[in-house]
Amino acid sequence: MQLLKMSQESSSEKLPHETVISDLTKDLQSQLTVGSTSDDHKHESTQSSSAELGENEKNFNVPEDFEREEQAEQGFDDYVDEVQLKDLEAGLEEQELELRYKEALELKAAGNDEFKNTKYMESITTYTKALRLCPLKYNNDRSILYANRAASKAKLDRKKTAIDDCSQAIELNDKYVKAYLRRAKLYEETEKLDESLEDYRKILTFDVSNAEALKAVYRLPPLIEERNEKLKTEMLGKLKDLGNMILKPFGLSTENFQLNQDPNSGGYSINFAQNSK
Repeated sequence: MQLLKMSQESSSEKLPHETVISDLTKDLQSQLTVGSTSDDHKHESTQSSSAELGENEKNFNVPEDFEREEQAEQGFDDYVDEVQLKDLEAGLEEQELELRYKEALELKAAGNDEFKNTKYMESITTYTKALRLCPLKYNNDRSILYANRAASKAKLDRKKTAIDDCSQAIELNDKYVKAYLRRAKLYEETEKLDESLEDYRKILTFDVSNAEALKAVYRLPPLIEERNEKLKTEMLGKLKDLGNMILKPFGLSTENFQLNQDPNSGGYSINFAQNSK
């Protein structure tokens, strides 16, 4: 008896990440467990305590990100409050803005020297000071400062916030090839292969002969396909386990259902097969 037809998914579609699959099956299992227990039984829930921020909270933003939280605990302050900077600049004369711009360029040069001398933490601090001084109207200079700071962070394996800085650089200058290249590498290193490929493809719209991007657009698709197949296998395995848990009270298992593919349509059908005893 044919029970269900499922259309075949294209290999180019993105599959859910491992955490999404795990959360989905855990959530379904939890609901099934709750439904099978007595109405008088109540699950106890625990609340996670939120860490209190210190006096430096007003100086930087700490997103829900482990790397940011870790930096906060270490007193690492790299936040640039552009809203506050805009309000500050509104009350400054043009001459004062130019003085701030000149000082920012001097800090940029100092940060570059620190980077060349492998003083990466010091260069991050210096670039941050420059960003807090450089007037907002100088988009190109601010873009370079963010990209340079990202390079320093990458050297210290602060990849997540380095990606943030690259994104800031690109937002200020959406044709900044170096920022795209830096972010593409960081994406790949953090296993965000789809995002990495997208950045490399974007680079080729600006520079069709970019050797690094050309290599990546041929290298990454097979890796993405391999990852997707692995995730698909894992997803099907977890769904099978979940199916067995649902069917067990009825004396059935997923072995009672055969998955067949139609060679013409490419779709799948599931047929019920009663075990013979």
